[in-house]
Amino acid sequence: MPALTLDALLRNLKKGQQAPEPVYLLHGDEEVLKDEAVRALVQSAVGSDRDFNLDLRYAADLTPESFHALVNTPPMFAERRAVVVRGVEQVGKRKTKLRDELLRYLAAPSPTTVLVLVVAAGEESDAELARLCATVLVEPLAADRVPRWLQHHASTVGVTLEPAAAELLLGAVGADLATLARELEKLASLTAGTRAVTAGDVTSLVGVRRGETIFDLVHAALERRAAHAARLVEPVLEQAGMSGVKILSLLGTHLVGTAVARAERDRGANAARLPEVVFRQLLAARPYGLRGYKEEAAHWSKWSALWTAAELGQALRAALAADNALKSATVSDDRGIVTQLVLGFAKLDQEAA
Repeated sequence: MPALTLDALLRNLKKGQQAPEPVYLLHGDEEVLKDEAVRALVQSAVGSDRDFNLDLRYAADLTPESFHALVNTPPMFAERRAVVVRGVEQVGKRKTKLRDELLRYLAAPSPTTVLVLVVAAGEESDAELARLCATVLVEPLAADRVPRWLQHHASTVGVTLEPAAAELLLGAVGADLATLARELEKLASLTAGTRAVTAGDVTSLVGVRRGETIFDLVHAALERRAAHAARLVEPVLEQAGMSGVKILSLLGTHLVGTAVARAERDRGANAARLPEVVFRQLLAARPYGLRGYKEEAAHWSKWSALWTAAELGQALRAALAADNALKSATVSDDRGIVTQLVLGFAKLDQEAA
């Protein structure tokens, strides 16, 4: 059975030049895109006939007998039926009668059923099951593809985003597709498709104002405007889905990127070409949660001139200590821990002076 990327799967389904595979196994860490893949597979398999020809189940709720009945039931007034089973990682963790039944089916699947098996994020797919399926790896989107995904998903829920609104929403949420999807649903309820969503709508409903996003906080910290960064901690933490751990995760990524740029400077890289050098390293690593890679490479290159390698090492150690404090404290003071960290960058600056 073939191994596919999500892009390849969607291209194949869009062309419609061949029948879908009898069994697909979706695995990887991006749940929102898995849901999109499931919808595309169901649409390809049964189209508008889903009322009588679609079953959605969780593996934990199935017995060998119920699974056998699901996948071998003939379609009603249609060419095919679809069966979606989530939580398949539970089946592969131990030898069970259900697993044996699934393996028997995969060896000779029904030609009139499209079976979609979904493995939860953070779980490994069973190698024996995967060998008998068309596997689809669903990974987080590259940073430069998130704005296009946002506009596409907005259109599917009946939302039109003004450019300033899209920019503000991305600045607040970043590449977290699940949070972006939730906020779009709120905005859809607000406008009801009668008008475009404005930056003011995002401010009032999502709770973020221009200049007070998590990226604004990180930029101020890396630019060593520590007092300004400290003032942003409270309004950023008040935003939906935000936490001190999330701030530190993004801050740590940018510290590491700036350290990479600083190392290239110290190796004698041409300052004018430094963003290109850093961009190539970004493409190789593809870290999660960033915006456009070219944009971030330019920022890291600029910020690297404000830090020495030793200062960046010290800042990274301080960020790690803050992260540990947030995760280990019985009653976590996110605001105090993050504020103390970013103010420490100013202290480093003063000591360096």
